[in-house]
Amino acid sequence: MAGHHSGIGMTSQRTRMRMVARLRGQGIRDEAVLAIMGEVPRHLFVDEALASRAYEDISLPLGFGQTISSPYTVARMTELAHGGGNPGKVLEIGTGCGYQTAVLSRLAKEVYSIERLAPLVNRARRLLREVRVVNARLRHGDGLLGIPEIAPFEAIIMTAAATHVPDSLLEQIKVGGRMILPMVRGNEQRLCVIERTATGYSERKMDRVKFVPLLPGIE
Repeated sequence: MAGHHSGIGMTSQRTRMRMVARLRGQGIRDEAVLAIMGEVPRHLFVDEALASRAYEDISLPLGFGQTISSPYTVARMTELAHGGGNPGKVLEIGTGCGYQTAVLSRLAKEVYSIERLAPLVNRARRLLREVRVVNARLRHGDGLLGIPEIAPFEAIIMTAAATHVPDSLLEQIKVGGRMILPMVRGNEQRLCVIERTATGYSERKMDRVKFVPLLPGIE
């Protein structure tokens, strides 16, 4: 496994630095997030045939109708989750290839990630081991349910577009914590930040995005 992307290994560090410069130009301000984006080898998380495009600002197919989000989207969601302080426990809904998980693992104390597609869970586990992520726990399950027995979480990141947020997930946000997710509004999707206060929840609409739809159940 380690050798199968070695052809671009020579340039990947330089390529990552170019990506970081681009992210800075696109408005990512959180230096901790920029540093992590420069460290995590994104090319390992994409299909070998697409590895040469791993650091371009595009989403790429993972199979099973899923995608790996563009570097900007990953950085932006991570920046919003970070929000000025390192979160203790983070919940990620939609593990996918595990790239966002790897990025979060360098910021948070513990990352819990749920994926509904068993083949993706297995692949992500292998890749996260390969990049030596030890503080992430992956689970094959329905992301809409969250993980109530581990809650509350300082941050919840959802990597699929929802039309509404289930109450069960809102209840798993720690008071003072936040949830970052793409919300479908009419025919557009926007990143939303939902913050939990002592008295309720507030919502802020952010960038326009494009994610696969959130689906219930497991496969």
